[in-house]
Amino acid sequence: MTGAGAAALPWPPAGPAPGPAEWSRVPQLWLVQAPEAGAPLDMSVLDEGERGRAAALRRPADRALFAAAHTALRRLLGSCLDLPADRVPLTRLPCPGCGGPHGRPAVAGPSGEEVHFSLSRSDGLALLGLAGRPIGVDIERVPGARMAEDVAASLHPSEQAELAALPRARRPAAFARCWTRKEACLKATGAGISGTSLRTLRLGTGPLPAGVSGWELTDVRLPPGHAAACAVREEEPSGERGRSAP
Repeated sequence: MTGAGAAALPWPPAGPAPGPAEWSRVPQLWLVQAPEAGAPLDMSVLDEGERGRAAALRRPADRALFAAAHTALRRLLGSCLDLPADRVPLTRLPCPGCGGPHGRPAVAGPSGEEVHFSLSRSDGLALLGLAGRPIGVDIERVPGARMAEDVAASLHPSEQAELAALPRARRPAAFARCWTRKEACLKATGAGISGTSLRTLRLGTGPLPAGVSGWELTDVRLPPGHAAACAVREEEPSGERGRSAP
């Protein structure tokens, strides 16, 4: 999957959602659009924690997108697990850095070893990723030139140099490509964004992402004005499956 131009399917699907035979081999990506302004806010399948997080968002548009995205995620997982959407058990894995309960979101219990997911929201759009391996997705609105220039100082030195070499008008889109790649990778591992990780992880700003050992990384095709990326752990060679770690 490493490369550029992966496609995201529109949510809701026109037919049945892909089953395990599809998403266990090839990651599935779904694009959720925010409901129209004034549309009823449906949080019927969300749990108490999700409802609280939605209520804490100040902008009605952000609350509507949160509800739509998390409802879509629960319905998708429920279809995969043959469970009602409101019965899908969600949890957080331990942080790989400190061991705290704020690592990568996951399905609780044994099913969490079979189906992995990631969700990201930005300015009216949400991206969902589903796979049989750890996965991370990120979606961002392309920032203005000033913001891109300011935040670029937190990137890897070679990425800063790449941006500086571009015409000013092309820098925001290149910055957004780079940023979403980093977020997708760091979400997939559960490490999370930090100043150190942003500067040490080099993924590039150009049309194709740089390779990351052990991970497949791709940009995602989106409507103009947004950038997105997906990272998924490489498949183990068939001879390695089922072996215990040394």
